[in-house]
This record gives sequence, structure tokens and C-alpha cells, in this order.
Amino acid sequence: MGTLTNIDLDGLKLLSRGKVRDVYETSDPNQLLFVASDRISAYDVILNNGIPGKGAILTKMSLFWFEKLKDVIPNHFITANIEEMPAEIQVHAERIKGRSMLVRRAKVIPIEAITRGYLSGSAWAEYKIKGTMHDIKLPEGLKESQKLPQPVFTPSTKAEAGQHDENIHPDTARKLVGDAVYDRVSSAAVELYARAAEHALAQGVIIADTKFEFGLVPCEETDSAIVVDGQSMEVILVDEVLTPDSSRFWPASEYEEGITPPSYDKQYLRDWMRAAGFVKGLEQGPDGQGWTIPADVLEGTRKRYEEALQRLLGHSSTSV
Repeated sequence: MGTLTNIDLDGLKLLSRGKVRDVYETSDPNQLLFVASDRISAYDVILNNGIPGKGAILTKMSLFWFEKLKDVIPNHFITANIEEMPAEIQVHAERIKGRSMLVRRAKVIPIEAITRGYLSGSAWAEYKIKGTMHDIKLPEGLKESQKLPQPVFTPSTKAEAGQHDENIHPDTARKLVGDAVYDRVSSAAVELYARAAEHALAQGVIIADTKFEFGLVPCEETDSAIVVDGQSMEVILVDEVLTPDSSRFWPASEYEEGITPPSYDKQYLRDWMRAAGFVKGLEQGPDGQGWTIPADVLEGTRKRYEEALQRLLGHSSTSV
């Protein structure tokens, strides 16, 4: 399986290039083309080499969750069938099939909607020092990876490319986006997490935490509409959903408190980077040439992503 890290689609205007996804304008001003590359990032650093087939895995998982959770909140997905996309996209079918989707254009809400069910990652690191999680006071004596009494919305800033997201208190997020948007985003994020966590656990997977992104689209005046800058808007779910890039997945059979459980996500890659000497300030690598994943870590990461796909999608999964 080849690795696609650079995607250039002649005839289409590149709107943005993220850590993983390239976003293109289409002939319809209200629609965008999302293409998931095989690039991978950790600690906000894009690694020099990608994970074979990763873009297809992320797309397949996102499509599964968009369908499964569509009754919680509307989402931006239109179609993943190239034949149903505008003609200027269809000419690139061979390159982007299985890793692309046509979506509704939305104004992205400028916070990362992280939702946590377990005390891990940056939240655990903060708790050890301050006894808090995103500046939310927690009881004393909690252990690493301990399950929280209920899912907690713990937002972060949404940094520009090359910058670092920063964990913030929910009250700070509320001030950033306003009461109405915050209330809709926070409640939807917790419900999405709870529904997904229930499904995953039945498949033998714990979703320790995940990150959602939301956007705003114009809508008719309804009971669910939010007025933003004088216009009726609807909050929708955008970007990717509940993938190994945006979530922390643990095998339920190997879970225990007080340790960092094995995972089906980027933690394996993060652990390698730390062991190889990564610290903030070394984003360009120890030699200034960036970070290149060795073959064994590359394969280990690929296998973990495929395992997440197979476990979470159950009988819906196929080879990618």
C-alpha cells in the first residue's frame, strides 16, 4: 500500500492544508472537498513520513460515526461517492477515492471541543501538578487513567497552523464563542462522546477522550436556531469524528487504573518521539531536519489504526 502525503489536484483551488486534511473549494460555493492524506502529526508536529493507508482509515471511521450519530446533531457530510461530486472533482477519482468527502461549507467555531471520560494525557499531567483538569478543580487522590464520574467537556483553543492548542477552562471558552454557541457545542460534545463510548465499549474499546470540531451554517428561524451576529445559524459537527487521530482508544481487556494503558491511537507514536528526545522547542528535530518515523514504529502505528477500525466498526469494516 502506497503512502500519499502530498495531494495536488489540478483545477481545484486549495483553501487550506492542515496537519492531515487538504480542503478544496468546489464549483458550488456552499460545498467543500475534504481529502485525508496519510500525513501524521504528534505534539502539533507533522512527521516527515506518513502512515500507509491512514487517510482511508480516517475517512472510513468518520463516515461510520457521522451516520451513527446524526440524530444527536447535524453534520457537514454530503457524500463520499465520487460520482455524486462535481465534475471537476471526478477527474481526480483515482487519487482521492476512499479518502475524500464532499461537505457543507461552515464557519468553524474557534475552540476544540475535547470531551473526557477518563483522566489521562494532558489532563493527567495538569492534575499531578495542580489538582485540576483544564483549571477545573478535581477531588484529591485520583489515579492516572481513572474513570471520571461523568464525561466532562474540557475545551482548548484552536491554534493557527504551526502553533499549539492550549487547554482552557470552560468559562474561558464560553467568553470566546458566546453563551448560545457554547451551550450547544458543550452539550452536543458530551452526548456524542457518551453515545460513542457506549458503542465502543460493546466492541471491547474504551474511548478515554476525544476531540470534536463544530461549525455554523445559515438556517431558517427555528427553535434550534442560534442567532449569531444577527443571523439565524445552526451548529453542525464538522471535520473528522472519533478517529485514532482525534481520540484516545484503549483495549477494555487491558484497562486498569494507575497506568497508561496500551492504545489504538497516536500515543504509541508520541511515546516514540519522547523516547527519541522530543521536547517543546525541538519541533524541527534534533538535527533541524524534522522527525522521521523509523520503519518499526511506522508499522506499529499502522497496525494500531487498523485495529481501531476493525474493532469499532465490527462487521462494517473491510480492508483499506
